[in-house]
Amino acid sequence: MAAEEQQFKYIVRIAGTDIRGDLKLVYGLASIKGIGVTTAYAVARMLGLDPEMRVGFLTEEQIRRLEEAVSDLRKLGLPAWLFNRRKDYETGEDKHLIGADLVFHARRDIEREIRIGSWRGVRHKLGLKVRGQRTHTTGRLGMTIGVSRKKGGK
Repeated sequence: MAAEEQQFKYIVRIAGTDIRGDLKLVYGLASIKGIGVTTAYAVARMLGLDPEMRVGFLTEEQIRRLEEAVSDLRKLGLPAWLFNRRKDYETGEDKHLIGADLVFHARRDIEREIRIGSWRGVRHKLGLKVRGQRTHTTGRLGMTIGVSRKKGGK
């Protein structure tokens, strides 16, 4: 038992993200940008890890396996519908991006839509809602104009 007992780590670094050691494994993985709770459950189960264990009790070997799995989810054999970038615009392949790569690709997609002048690009360019929401009363920017009351009266 003493050889298997592991030292608790208060901060664990996985995929360039510092994760608090007191979080359960799935919620710790979900704190990585680009990984949600569903994907975290899938990764934990495919690697044979208990999703309810605390991140601070992971061994170095488990952390290394998680790092490899998160960097390329295709190696785990997960279904393509679980990925966050299916049918990539340039390569046509299914990918799962995390961290800075996800932000970079999203920004590049928006810039491409602005450049080609699509409806979504025009809405982005004007700073308006893009996904069909109403704009008559919501999404206003700037200072609010409230109701002004007269001084002294009732």
